[in-house]
Amino acid sequence: MPDVRLASSQGKWILLTTVLGSSMAMLDSTVVNVALPRIGEDLDASLSALQWTVNAYMLTLAGLILLGGSLGDRYGRRKVFVVGVVWFAAASLMCGLAPDDAMLIAARALQGIGGALLTPGSLALIQASFHPDDRARAVGLWSGFGGIGAAVGPFLGGWLVDGPGWRWVFLLNVPLALLCVPVALRHVPESADGRAHGRFDILGAVLGALALGLVTFALIEAGAASLLAVAGVAAGVAFVYVEKRRQDPMLPLDIFGSRQFTALNVVTLCVYGAFGGYFFLTALQLQVVAGYSALAAGTALLPTTALMLLFSARSGALADRIGPRIPLTVGPLLCATAMLLMLRVGEHAHYLTDVLPAVLVQGVGMVVLVAPLTASVLASVDTARAGIASGINNAAARAAGLLAVAALPLLAGMGPEAYRSPTAFDTAFDRAMPICAGVLVVGSVLAFALVRRPAPGCVRPECRRHGNVTTPPLETDGHA
Repeated sequence: MPDVRLASSQGKWILLTTVLGSSMAMLDSTVVNVALPRIGEDLDASLSALQWTVNAYMLTLAGLILLGGSLGDRYGRRKVFVVGVVWFAAASLMCGLAPDDAMLIAARALQGIGGALLTPGSLALIQASFHPDDRARAVGLWSGFGGIGAAVGPFLGGWLVDGPGWRWVFLLNVPLALLCVPVALRHVPESADGRAHGRFDILGAVLGALALGLVTFALIEAGAASLLAVAGVAAGVAFVYVEKRRQDPMLPLDIFGSRQFTALNVVTLCVYGAFGGYFFLTALQLQVVAGYSALAAGTALLPTTALMLLFSARSGALADRIGPRIPLTVGPLLCATAMLLMLRVGEHAHYLTDVLPAVLVQGVGMVVLVAPLTASVLASVDTARAGIASGINNAAARAAGLLAVAALPLLAGMGPEAYRSPTAFDTAFDRAMPICAGVLVVGSVLAFALVRRPAPGCVRPECRRHGNVTTPPLETDGHA
């Protein structure tokens, strides 16, 4: 049984290590969007290259995150976490030194692999290290500090882009890793799951990532869409076939035998698809069209994260009392309203009258929605499968954001050079926001029709306070 106490010096070092590691990945998910216009200008990149700058990272991360958690269980959570931190930092260094957009995109794909190794490991290390009496408080502190990191991310990213330059958005990860790794090796005990057995589902991971990659490529590079889309669907069919036949699949398909779990993941696809497209395009809209600096654009979105950090725990408690159906119906509708309010943001937009109302409504909608969604996912399966259920839900959210960033510019009619023209980008943005709002309305209707109150005594989230706007928090079954 884990026996490290939170008040001990070792406990504080463990908490610092996990916060540093998770902050690297969380910062990356929030700051890169703010840097995109300057990246495009410096590297003379097309809009599709900027899409791939975001999606190359999300592709490998979404495709491998379930495998990353399994590797930690088998070979040691600290070992895999440290490998992930080093890998992530090395790939970040490559991003910061990239001479052109092709090298940047390749480095971002490598960075996603590192993220898939370190992201599941942060919470798993806490679960496996701390005494049960201190575990809940340790998780609370970890998720709270992680939320602060997510809130600071856009501000920090904007300051770096306007100051030393966009490359420092990536280079910042290197000193964080240099601090994190020695602390982890010295103070974090190694742990593994003695029950882990069987072969790793490498083929399933490759087929899943290949299916996502081909469909994404078809959406971004529309000229070859038909052939690539067919190949992506074929890879997806092969993925399902392999997962159904494997004894220890990466994605156990029988978990979708729970109608509640399936419905919640469909809602997740709608919600986080809309969020992915919204945050990608809004960071560009504020800079390209409204004329904001990178710092101003990053700071403009801060209230959304701050509201989640302050009130997500209360929202989860409310959903425990009244059930998840109302929050999962109302939350997406509020977010859809926020995206329609973003239509007010055009040339010379005023922050207080044009931007802030949309950002605040978006924050309230996410407060209402995110915590109940996570709780409902955990409650929809057996206790022993809560960890894999959370991993699947997190991967589904990342895949939805990936596909949205690929598809939304195509649906909105954005050309390769659209982000260089304020008029062209504003026109396309005005087409994109109603699409995002419509997807959220679909998610709301599905939640109202399909989501039911969970049975008593089910697993509850341990990460009750969080500020990540791009994915739901990862959870475990509490028995690591």
